[in-house]
Amino acid sequence: MLTSSAAMQKQIKAVVVLPDAYKKGGRFPVVYLLHGFGGNYADFTKNYPAIKQCADHYKMILVCADGNVSSWYLDSPVDEKWKYETYVAGELVNWIDQHYKTIVSNRGRAITGLSMGGHGALSLAFKHSDVFGAAGSMSGGVDIRPFPNNWLIAQRLGPEAEFPERWKENSVIENIYRIKPNQLSLIVDCGTDDFFYPVNLAFHERLLSAKIPHDFIVRPGAHNSAYWANSITFQLLYFNNFFNKK
Repeated sequence: MLTSSAAMQKQIKAVVVLPDAYKKGGRFPVVYLLHGFGGNYADFTKNYPAIKQCADHYKMILVCADGNVSSWYLDSPVDEKWKYETYVAGELVNWIDQHYKTIVSNRGRAITGLSMGGHGALSLAFKHSDVFGAAGSMSGGVDIRPFPNNWLIAQRLGPEAEFPERWKENSVIENIYRIKPNQLSLIVDCGTDDFFYPVNLAFHERLLSAKIPHDFIVRPGAHNSAYWANSITFQLLYFNNFFNKK
């Protein structure tokens, strides 16, 4: 379906997965799913069809957002046409709340993603904990600074050598100060053979130091669909538990 972004003056596609129970009435929690670099809004339903059964089982709405191929889900200081933080955390959430029977509260919203989307999910949740009550990351790029020449990040932020503060400000690991213990329910997952494993380990250590409770899952695996197919079902279970907390 088409959603709209006033900030970027365009319509943007999204996939909305409704649970079977949706027809029976009531209001439902929502999990926003963010794709990785080079992907699009259709990736989750195409590559991980088990999420549809999870939506039915847990009675939750899933929204597969589009972050363009390389937005990193941020508002670019280089190009004002790229305002994907504004879109996902504001415009898309408002659009979904207006068009579907949602729980209009951070107690009824979670966000997660893989790779670039893992970075995006945690970054948006840290900056907008009034919008999202729980967040996750699967093989997320939680510190972008070690990768100055990768994945078109420099096109969004400018070269790291010229704008180190921008790169710091847009790395999730440097945004932990924005949240207090138990303000967000957090789950982080990364395989030991993943090129993002060292930054995820450092992120976990930094969360421990800040006394921020979180689930940190480490298992053998690389940066690929096989790993994420396992991750996503665990994360949706985690979010279901969050939604059902009294």
